Amino acid sequence: MISFTYNRTVRFSDTDAAGVVYFANVLSICHEAYEASLDASGINLKSFFTKPAVAIPIVHASVDFLRPMFCGDPLLIHVMPEQLSESKFEIAYQVVKASSSQQLLAKAITKHVCINAMTRTKIPLPEEIVQWLGNR
Repeated sequence: MISFTYNRTVRFSDTDAAGVVYFANVLSICHEAYEASLDASGINLKSFFTKPAVAIPIVHASVDFLRPMFCGDPLLIHVMPEQLSESKFEIAYQVVKASSSQQLLAKAITKHVCINAMTRTKIPLPEEIVQWLGNR
């Protein structure tokens, strides 16, 4: 189930010497979509990413590249989060070309874990994230 779609155009700075999107930049683009999804749901990004007591690091990331992406390509990044446990969630992403064909270009997954930033131990997800996950 697609819960949020982020529009993005591939920039020259996203590409490598071969003129295609550099592999690591796909995850960066997906993270932009994640942030936009949080923002669209009303989460204050500044306070969310600077909370000194709570951190939600990415503990796993993977990308499958299906077709090349070039500078100027219009993209739609579909964001599909899912809560896995009291302290974990994952986000599946589909990167598609924003055209009539909606051609699938890449798929990615990021897994996140909520921790106490001082002790580095797992803690329950903040209520605002649980609500964000529940609104999907």
